[in-house]
Amino acid sequence: MKPLARYKAALAALAVTVPTLGWGDKVAGAVLPDGARWVSENRYRADRTYEETLKFYRSVYPPARYPTKTIASLPGVRAVHIDNPEARPGTWEGLNVYEAHGETKVFVLVTPPGGKRAPPK
Repeated sequence: MKPLARYKAALAALAVTVPTLGWGDKVAGAVLPDGARWVSENRYRADRTYEETLKFYRSVYPPARYPTKTIASLPGVRAVHIDNPEARPGTWEGLNVYEAHGETKVFVLVTPPGGKRAPPK
């Protein structure tokens, strides 16, 4: 067995045994936190607090590569947008992570089939 093939086999075995750091399902390529439950189309309720959810996303999508912008900071409502500069048609364009009414939710913005991203606001 070649050394590179042995290395690949070891990585595959390790991937099966190492925990996934709380990663759950994917929607249009965007990772959801483990335990996120479907609420409506592209909208999911996170089992974690707002701060824990943001910490998760900072580890998965580092702000240096995936720009993050605060979109709401009001009493009882907080929201952050995570942009995906590598979006292609059918993949995630961005994520909105928000807290309202004591619940943390994630909304996945999917690039439309035509491939044109929404203009920046």
